[in-house]
Amino acid sequence: MAIEVDVGGPMGQRFEVDWEGELSASPEEVWAAFTVHTTGWYWNIAYEPWRGGAERGLTPGGGRVIVWDRPRHFVTRSEDDGEGCNELDYRLEPRGAGSYLRFRHRGVFGADYDRLLDACRQHTAFYYHSLGEYLRHFRGRDAVYVRAQAQESSARGGFPLLRRALGISEGVAVGDRVRLAPEGLEPIDGVVDYTTRHFLGVRGTNALYRFYGRDAWGMPVGVAHHLFTDQAEEQSATLAWSGWLEKVFAEAATGEAGV
Repeated sequence: MAIEVDVGGPMGQRFEVDWEGELSASPEEVWAAFTVHTTGWYWNIAYEPWRGGAERGLTPGGGRVIVWDRPRHFVTRSEDDGEGCNELDYRLEPRGAGSYLRFRHRGVFGADYDRLLDACRQHTAFYYHSLGEYLRHFRGRDAVYVRAQAQESSARGGFPLLRRALGISEGVAVGDRVRLAPEGLEPIDGVVDYTTRHFLGVRGTNALYRFYGRDAWGMPVGVAHHLFTDQAEEQSATLAWSGWLEKVFAEAATGEAGV
């Protein structure tokens, strides 16, 4: 797998972030993952399945399908808002029993070009790792997507605190079995499938649990989970994780004030 970034040009210029790698699913199955089953690894996105079809959920203003050549080539582009475009380009080819995906994200950043580019690059690596996990373990299934964000104070060094509150040690490695222990929520047993300074991924029997240290780029930390069970309920799960995050960082703020 490779990540390549075009960083040329001053702030306000275009950017390109590329990801490519082998995936353990047929081109048809990969195509379905990024056009239909997006809740299983990304978030809630809907595309009308033809060239010119509408995109909803990927970008705030919506967009259009530019290329729909199933299962070889797919491109979606945001509506022009006077500040450039946001374009995702997927190219698939058979590779043995699986597929090879070449993905390119093109767009334009205004202020904070370098910071946003680094965030985009690292998020892309995590998202497309999650795509691989989805295809290996949950292929063809839809998920309940749960997303919660901590308060603004978490944008200042919040991810180490989040990891401690989950019961994750500093030395945890990919392949380690862990039990996440968010106070007030059900314990989560799983295996670490991704860990960096800024992200943590844990795969459970029926879920992908994702934790985002966006404080590295001056943004609040957050969680985004993909739950593959009939019992999962989006609203209650979102409220539970939002409440937990609020408590974790409220207690941290109280502790700092008492120092």
